[in-house]
Parts: sequence; structure tokens; C-alpha cells
Amino acid sequence: MLHRVAHRGYSAVAPENTLPALAAAARAGATFVEFDVRATADGVPVVIHDRTVDRTTSGSGRVWDLRADEIAGFDAGSWFGPGHAGLRVPSMAEALEVLRPTGAEILLEIKPPATLDEVKAMMAALAEYDLLERTVVQSFDADVVRKARQIAPEVRRGLLVFRFDAETLELCRELGASYCNPPVEDVLNGAGMIAELAAAGIGVMPWTANDMSQWRALADAGVAGLITDYVGELSGWAAA
Repeated sequence: MLHRVAHRGYSAVAPENTLPALAAAARAGATFVEFDVRATADGVPVVIHDRTVDRTTSGSGRVWDLRADEIAGFDAGSWFGPGHAGLRVPSMAEALEVLRPTGAEILLEIKPPATLDEVKAMMAALAEYDLLERTVVQSFDADVVRKARQIAPEVRRGLLVFRFDAETLELCRELGASYCNPPVEDVLNGAGMIAELAAAGIGVMPWTANDMSQWRALADAGVAGLITDYVGELSGWAAA
């Protein structure tokens, strides 16, 4: 089965990393719902991609310099469209509350920098909602993946990469990674690496597969799934 991975939720139809985007992803047939987590100044994991709140909220500043209650006061929907005005940056707990009843798996991207205590708080939230088994924890920072393994060795792990290189396979093995997720271009140009990773039991799910004309070539390359903003369209394409 080709995994249908909703990038920051169903971010083509609702503002990325908001509760409506996460809920819409599950309704649209996502097998994995991907979202990003960072910790606030007071150590609360919140769902946001960027280092600052500037692009996707009415606020300004770096996430780790702001308290959770400050971030919760910002509008995280108006930038996407007037119909989404008043949406908030969710806490990780709120995101898990929405996703737990859906049955979708979770692809949790922990954004660096993340301290051991911050990763502990994130793993504790997964445990509290009984979602450790349904989650793959990934990061571009191998050290963050190591921290997740140290705290919750049972959780599946993924390594995000900006490109395949000579160290990729060995690093994935060292991390005990279930997935290695590169850009789309690296899959289209790197079939040999995909075969090597597959032989080691490591799946590849490229980001961000938004060009539907590439989906067939990516599937034929042997990927385990596609990470896309258009998860509803991918579900329809996969069914057809």
C-alpha cells in the first residue's frame, strides 16, 4: 500500500498545522497525518512549522521566546483566507485529541532546536493519548531522533534529509529508522538509494509531492508513501 501522507494536515484546503487541517486530512483518507512541533518559552509543545510565528499568525517573534498563552492569542487562519479568521495555533495535546479517534497514523516532525526535556514532553503527550504505537517521530536533526529513541525506544523513527548522500544509509541504520524522507527530486534521481534503503527495511516517503504528474513515477520508484498538501486528491488517485 502507498501511504497517503497529509503534509501539515490537508494544507491545500485549510491553514497548515491547524485543527481543521488535521481533521480534514483524516476525513480525506490520509493514512498518515504529518505535523510539526516546537516548544514554547514555557516548554509547551505547539503545532507550528516555522521558527517564528510571523508567516502563519497575526503575531511576531520566535516560538521559543513566546509563552504558550501568548501564541494561543494569535490568529493563525486569516493569512490563508477570511473564512479561517480566528483559528489558533494548536497545542500538541489538542492535535492528538483530534487525531486519536480517526485511526490515522501520525508523522510527528520535531523541529530543532529541541532539548531533551522538550522531547520528553512530546513523547509524554503521545503516551498520554496512547499514540506511541501509531506515531513515527522524524526530524532533520539526527540528534533529535536519538533523543526520541532514548526516551521512548518503542516509537518508530524517521530521518528527514535534504538530499541522499554517502552517509544516509549508515545513519538510518544507526538511528534504527523505519523511514528516510528526502525531497521528491532525490527519489526521481536516486532509484539505487531507494533500493538500498528498502533492502535494509527502511521506507522512503518523499516531500513534498504536490505535482500530480509525478505521482506515477514516484510510485514506480518504489516509495512507501507520498507526503503531499493534496491528500484528498492523492486518495482519489490511489483508489483509481
